Amino acid sequence: METNENLIPSLKHLLSICNDGKEGYRNAAENVDAPELKVLLTTYSLQRAEYADALKTSIRQAGGDPDNSDGGPLGALHRAWIDIKTAFTINDNKAVLDACVTGEKAAIEAYDKALDNDQLSSVQRQLLVSQRSGITQSLQNVENLEHQYA
Repeated sequence: METNENLIPSLKHLLSICNDGKEGYRNAAENVDAPELKVLLTTYSLQRAEYADALKTSIRQAGGDPDNSDGGPLGALHRAWIDIKTAFTINDNKAVLDACVTGEKAAIEAYDKALDNDQLSSVQRQLLVSQRSGITQSLQNVENLEHQYA
């Protein structure tokens, strides 16, 4: 169980994850050759930017500063988006999609951990549940595409 003092760092961690996802998907869209993948990955980048903006608002409402640098370690998620950057060097649609799947799974784990915080307000919980649902849908879509490029 989390304490109130861990609420803001938890939200900041999700903010960092969304920012990483935004950049990861933007880079992925620039480095695939299939037009339908470019559109989808760009859409997910924009989605993560919207998620980040909503999290910034939530952090401010909780009394935190979303712009300072103590959002917590990125760990597995950061490594997942690094894998996406590595996949670009081989310019392989399947490799990029594989890396996106890894990033989405790590993001879902981070959201699950944040949702365990009993200090979340009902509005914050609803926001995180909604964002997690969007990420889960993205994961399913990317996994389906991954099979097409196998």
